[in-house]
Amino acid sequence: MNAMGDALVHCSARVLEFEALRELLRGYATSPLGQKRIAELTPSTERNWIEVQQELTSEIREFRRVGGRFEFTGLSEIRCLVEKSRISGAALETAEIRDVVLVVDRAAEWREIALHPPAAMRSEWRAVRAVSDGIRDFTEFLRWFRNKIQPDGTLEDKASPELARIRREIEKQRRAIQESLRGHLRRLTEEGTAQDELVTIRGERFVIPVKVEQKRRVQGVVHGASSSGQTVFVEPLETIEQNNELVRLLEEELVEIHRILLEMTARIGEQAEAILAAVEALAELELQFAKAKFAEDYNCVGVGLSGERAGEASSFLLHKARHPLLERNLKAKGAAVVAISVELEGERRELIITGPNTGGKTVALKTIGLLALMSQAGIPVPADRAELPVFDAALADIGDYQSIEQNLSTFSAHMTNIDFISRTATARSLVLLDELGSATDPEEGAALAVAIAEHFHRIGCMTVISTHHTSLKVYAANTPGVLNAAVGFDERTLQPTYELQVGVPGASAGINIAQRLGLNPKIIESARARLGTQARDVGQFLDKLHAELREAESERLRLKSREKELGEEKKQLAACGKNAQQAKVREIEKKLESVLRDFEYHAREAVSAIQDRVAAQKLSKDAERRIAKLRREFQEQFDATVVAHATGADQGDPHAQPQVVKHVSEGDTVKLKSTGRGARVVRKIDDKHCEVEMGAMKMKITRDDIAEVLGNAERVESPVKAARARGISVSIAGEDANVPTEINVIGQTVDDASREVEKFVDRAFLAGLARVRVVHGSGMGILRKALRQMLREHPHVAAVSEPPQNEGGGGATVVELRV
Repeated sequence: MNAMGDALVHCSARVLEFEALRELLRGYATSPLGQKRIAELTPSTERNWIEVQQELTSEIREFRRVGGRFEFTGLSEIRCLVEKSRISGAALETAEIRDVVLVVDRAAEWREIALHPPAAMRSEWRAVRAVSDGIRDFTEFLRWFRNKIQPDGTLEDKASPELARIRREIEKQRRAIQESLRGHLRRLTEEGTAQDELVTIRGERFVIPVKVEQKRRVQGVVHGASSSGQTVFVEPLETIEQNNELVRLLEEELVEIHRILLEMTARIGEQAEAILAAVEALAELELQFAKAKFAEDYNCVGVGLSGERAGEASSFLLHKARHPLLERNLKAKGAAVVAISVELEGERRELIITGPNTGGKTVALKTIGLLALMSQAGIPVPADRAELPVFDAALADIGDYQSIEQNLSTFSAHMTNIDFISRTATARSLVLLDELGSATDPEEGAALAVAIAEHFHRIGCMTVISTHHTSLKVYAANTPGVLNAAVGFDERTLQPTYELQVGVPGASAGINIAQRLGLNPKIIESARARLGTQARDVGQFLDKLHAELREAESERLRLKSREKELGEEKKQLAACGKNAQQAKVREIEKKLESVLRDFEYHAREAVSAIQDRVAAQKLSKDAERRIAKLRREFQEQFDATVVAHATGADQGDPHAQPQVVKHVSEGDTVKLKSTGRGARVVRKIDDKHCEVEMGAMKMKITRDDIAEVLGNAERVESPVKAARARGISVSIAGEDANVPTEINVIGQTVDDASREVEKFVDRAFLAGLARVRVVHGSGMGILRKALRQMLREHPHVAAVSEPPQNEGGGGATVVELRV
């Protein structure tokens, strides 16, 4: 990250309040690590660095949008500690080691997040992943330090086996001393020698409180007295050796602690490079989180950089931009900042802003300058849209630089700064000049202002100038590439509107401002009388022009509001149309569902036929031709259904639905798609529904469930009736009896059952039955297998199948006859 040149350091960063902006940004960092990184943040002239910074902030904003969070609180600046760990024989303090381990642990936590970002994120983590790649895997490092340091910065007993042993010995010795002293203290209390029945510590040695007048009665070492002098603290002779042993153990503990700290410090030193890289990554990440939070609070946008390709003219575009520091101050007062829009591109590279005092000219300059610096520091800017070039310097002359110490008047200070800027600026610079040509003779100041403006226009730099001189307004109107702009002023209320209107000059309205501020009315009247006719006419013209602009803006807002209303109405109409379309789609889906069922039925039949042929070792070409034919027929039916539905030709026309069987009468024998079996039509409920009979079962079906009509009620009759109709005499024993549709052969032998079933099938065939049921039971399956084999070879049988579980399952067989 390279800072801009000396010109920026000279005056612009301070004048444009970048340091104040940086302080505002620091408030979003929660750790010394991130705050230091923000304090070092400066604008850069390196395009790649700026683009990466903008991309980093954008990716972190997306991470936060989907609910991602990361805590930086408590991260210390540990670079010095890590460097110290590299020194041979150096030992960090326990609290310092704790701080280092905390940073490493937090870095490892972020590494896991970077490797597995939230799935809801809409963009990839290219820039964030590149930063996070600097964090190595610290799993082993953290495992070694785990459970060795307490949160308060002291070593755990488990830091080493030796430390645990020493501390157990210390605790044991303390209990022994306290027990000995409590016994001694009870005896002294009974004698009235002890001050309090309390064991305390002085200089790491256990003592008991004794009344000062009784101290000679207690043999031992005095370790001090109370502040009142009424009590002395005595170590009895009988515990001196015990206390000496305790002191020795405490010294041994310190030696072991120092050894452990040396080992821990050495571990940190071994990983110094990796830890420093992780610290750098965390500092960068907290900077990006701070920028993301700032961007969310101030409704900022990322900046697009213009002039990227060689020979491409740079453009400067800010739409509805706001000064963040002014916005913060006004927000605290419950007010809102007025946004400005500026666009300079191509040959238009200079803007002359005129208008009344307190109208917002200086704020406009500072907003433009500060947002340019923010852009080149990689910070999103508070605007609706921003496209800026990469300036090699931002040069500003804003404010009063009068200095008695340096013998500089206001005018001299301005000229000194402008001289420096004129010698420093290039075609890639941003120049901001406030109140150009002021603080001197108006005529000379105007001439000087026009000359300065022409100089920067010749250089080709982006220049924004504020002034009151009419000469500069005329210069802007007559010079290609120079634009006029005005800050608004309401003549009715004599209040500035702070709006920036590009393309028109502004009136200074000095007399009106003075009137609003309460200047003596007689002075105001006299000033108006002394105002020249030309100046008065120009002022009146500009006032009228701005009034018309305000009316035009009001009309624009009204039209925009009307456009929004029309947009809402359009959305409502589109929603209604969409609902109608969805209803139409649901209707066609129902019709296509019938086509699909028909296709599924034919496909199932084709598969069955193919399986039979395979079993019979026939060629597969016939099966392929049949499938191809079915596919063509399905496509034709599908297209016919779609065309009929689109044109409305299928409304009330059953012939427009080719997949539906057209002629079905009561008594017809039909084949159902849903079951693949035959059934007899008992009655037609309506045009779309029928009641059919399958053996003893009756059911209601839809018309499109009928695959085909197997036999017509008018033509189909039993073979006996057909023979008699042709004049053949046929008599059957028991003809008058009703032929049953079911036979039960449970318990019979295979031979007996086969004869009974064969007779039953013959009579059913002669009676014209389409379907019968044979009940043979499950058992060992021998009877079932023999009967089904016999039935498959019977000349009158079309198909043999096992009924559903609720109709007998494996204990029965359904026989379809060739009627």
